[in-house]
Amino acid sequence: MKEAKAMAYVNMYGVLATLENLCEIDDEAKAVLSTLKKPVSLCFDVAGGPCCTFNFTKDGCKMTEGTVGCTCKMNFASPEKFNALIDNSKPGVPVKGIAQVLSFLLGPFTKLTDRLTKLLMPNEEDLKDRAFFEESTVLTFYTIAGAISALANSDSISMFTAQSTVDGSVLMGIKDTCYATITVRNHEFKTIKEKTAAPRAIMEFADIDLAYGLFTGTVSTIAELCKGNIHMAGMISMVDNLNRILDRVAAYLG
Repeated sequence: MKEAKAMAYVNMYGVLATLENLCEIDDEAKAVLSTLKKPVSLCFDVAGGPCCTFNFTKDGCKMTEGTVGCTCKMNFASPEKFNALIDNSKPGVPVKGIAQVLSFLLGPFTKLTDRLTKLLMPNEEDLKDRAFFEESTVLTFYTIAGAISALANSDSISMFTAQSTVDGSVLMGIKDTCYATITVRNHEFKTIKEKTAAPRAIMEFADIDLAYGLFTGTVSTIAELCKGNIHMAGMISMVDNLNRILDRVAAYLG
């Protein structure tokens, strides 16, 4: 069962945080950013939930925690209200830079999120294009990586698993393609979208096609482990706990 507060964290740190990666690798997103007349820093502040600012420039998008530096801000009275923004495009209450937040939200931001949705929820025809397939799988990877920490810190079932996870970092990735590091400190998780040089544990998928199969449940994890297509090393208990949380990620993002 999904928890509204945890879903809000997944939407912020998993789904919307992937705008950073979208704006880095997607040509259509780059074209949208090229139309910006000046930088925009849009803050979403959720009562009883997450608060993050998305900083957009012609060069890309960067998400930061908190309200510092925001040029426009939108408040949400509850996690449920914020989730409605993601699910039904229902905005919150503009409280700063009202004209800018409305024009940006209804213009460039909507174009970016529509493009992200198309890539994260592709149809079979779209996936026949190899470049689209690869980009979709990479962005799904980053969404999942962000959602792992979001749930470890907010979902009651995942937090139980987090309490038994030792300190250190887990490197997860698609070989030679994309990586993320899940750091654990005092049972708090944080996702860093880069490769760490000294992980305590590793979980690496052999290629993009395997990753897609694992993400969509069309291949067997056990079978691929036996074939050596999933590389696990180091503190295996950390990887086991990560996989338990991944089950919850599937429930929230499925």
